[in-house]
Amino acid sequence: MTRLAVELANTATLDLDGELVAAFFGEHEVVPPPDGTYGGLPELVSTALAQLVDGDAPDAVHRLLRDYPPEMHLSDHDGVLHIHFSRDGTPAERWLGQLIAAKLALVAAGDPAVTLGRCAAAGCGNYFVDQSRNRTRRFCGNACASRTTVAAYRARATQD
Repeated sequence: MTRLAVELANTATLDLDGELVAAFFGEHEVVPPPDGTYGGLPELVSTALAQLVDGDAPDAVHRLLRDYPPEMHLSDHDGVLHIHFSRDGTPAERWLGQLIAAKLALVAAGDPAVTLGRCAAAGCGNYFVDQSRNRTRRFCGNACASRTTVAAYRARATQD
């Protein structure tokens, strides 16, 4: 769910053809918005991620919880009992807001399984979920890492 929050914040929408999104939406009978927009949710999620990454007060997480209060319940739709934070078939923006609100609240409270970061590449600023072994990832992807490495090499080469 944190990866969906990051994708929503970085792009203001979701890749409906993406494996993760298609599986989540289909499995929970959620119909994506026909125009691909999610109202003010992407901006609010982006603000929440910024506050979490920067270590600021999680005011946007509080707002997510207020505007999209999770509806916690148990489900066994896949044969395994687990917690859901929104009902199947809920309208897409609300469903996504409830799930993201719950997950980011857990992150704000110190969930050790999730480390968030902001890309260190010049001009990027995308968020990412750091799943590296030692949680020291600096870039959102290989393109930004390579671009930064090449720029540093060229800068050193012109100094010599």
